[in-house]
Amino acid sequence: MARFNPQAYGPAAELLAPERLNELGPGTPNQKLRSQLEALSPETLVAPHALARRTMAAACLAGLWLYHDFLDESHSISQEIETVEGSYWHGLMHRREPDFGNAKYWFRRVGRHPIGPELAQAARKLAQAAPADAATEFLSEQADWDHFQFVDLCQAASTGRSPSAQLCRQIQQREWQLLFDYCYRLACADPSVG
Repeated sequence: MARFNPQAYGPAAELLAPERLNELGPGTPNQKLRSQLEALSPETLVAPHALARRTMAAACLAGLWLYHDFLDESHSISQEIETVEGSYWHGLMHRREPDFGNAKYWFRRVGRHPIGPELAQAARKLAQAAPADAATEFLSEQADWDHFQFVDLCQAASTGRSPSAQLCRQIQQREWQLLFDYCYRLACADPSVG
């Protein structure tokens, strides 16, 4: 499992450092970075590379807004992207809102995703290092990512029915990183990106 390297993402690198461990809930928008986020477009996001897939770059933009806790802005972008990745970002935003039922709706539209096996592996390692919790046992057993069980775990942690909020935040962070990297690579026309 490769470590997430913000420097690999061109103009987004500055927005990705320092690393953030987002809340499970909505968080507080990072207003200091609003103008930088507003200045990004699909073309400027992938510069100096050529843009290969506009929808993937737009998905990255939805992710960046979400990373800095601008849920409404992220939502506006992701709901206009009619791809699996648009649905994935949409689901992530609703899970943090928190609107767990709506998150599951969007994750149903995602289905299995190419980042699933790596995310399941990362979650398993994080869970093994965390305090024992019966609600997290599924993380050690899954070979592919189960969006719905994780939504349920986030809900349990958010409402105090599971003591695993920190673990959920760590897994949520890795999920964000893997999805952002996946989208960014497909947004760039240069196959050497990443």
